[in-house]
Amino acid sequence: MDTSLAHLLPLAFMAVMGLCMLAYVVLDGYDLGIGLLLPLAGDDEKDVMVSSIGPFWDANETWLVLGIGVLLVAFPKAHGIVLSELYLPVAAMLIGLIIRGVSFDFRVKARDAHKALWNRLFFSGSLVATMAQGWMLGSYVTGFNHEVWGLLFALCIAITLPAAYIMLGCGWLIMKTDGALQDKAIAWARKALWPMGVMLAAISVASPLVSPIVFDKWFVLPEFLLLLPIPLACLGAFWAIHHVVRTPRIVQSGYGWIVFAATVLVIVLSFFGLAYSIYPFIVIERLTLWQAASSTEALAVMGIGVAVTLPVIVAYTIFMYRVFWGKATALRYGL
Repeated sequence: MDTSLAHLLPLAFMAVMGLCMLAYVVLDGYDLGIGLLLPLAGDDEKDVMVSSIGPFWDANETWLVLGIGVLLVAFPKAHGIVLSELYLPVAAMLIGLIIRGVSFDFRVKARDAHKALWNRLFFSGSLVATMAQGWMLGSYVTGFNHEVWGLLFALCIAITLPAAYIMLGCGWLIMKTDGALQDKAIAWARKALWPMGVMLAAISVASPLVSPIVFDKWFVLPEFLLLLPIPLACLGAFWAIHHVVRTPRIVQSGYGWIVFAATVLVIVLSFFGLAYSIYPFIVIERLTLWQAASSTEALAVMGIGVAVTLPVIVAYTIFMYRVFWGKATALRYGL
């Protein structure tokens, strides 16, 4: 096989996997955030909140399945390390997602006496899945360090990641609802903004401390100056969120979408910052992309499948959001 393919195919699969993980965090992040916010709302408001994610939540998880699938087939050595190190939090995440899926449908069909139980389970599943993902992210950033400080950092991210998902959920509700529920979403966003900032700042500080390679990528010239727009843009997005949620008339004027868009921008920039920090490693300072990758021949064959599957998922996602866009109303089954 051409040596250029041997170099480019792992990069291409890494890009696809990164796109899948980023899409999952943004798309499933807001509906996990809705689940975390559910206990704060009234009974009628809960129905509207669930309705706002009804057409989307299960399709959003497709990105997680595709991302993990790419990791398995394209980078089997990394898959073995990552899933071995994260076996328990991955199991916890899957249990949380299963609980969410079951409670989502049953809460709509349940009698009034049982509806509160399914609401609690929907919240619990969302919380378990979110905290498990936070632990996974914290462990990954520290290179699966099992010393006390590494475990404390993973715990810190597990506790604060829900704030990022809550911010996405608040931004989603601000766009999809109006009236009292929209006002509540604005108030919730004000409270969640700073914990989300703490989480992202902690990751940004920890990454260069964990790895001298990461430190050298960010804190040398001219790289430092070239990369400076990333944190500055994040600060600008934080200011935009803060300004909007502190100025309700901006939302009433139809610009509430800024909260969601700015939160997505922060997450995207943070993602690219992390990707730049760890490149060319797929497991920090343990495995590079090319060391972990399958054979070039295998990647070439699998690339055909990805080239067919990925555009279909993207097209379906865009179509789904176009069809079901608009303000949410209470979710009901039947006539």
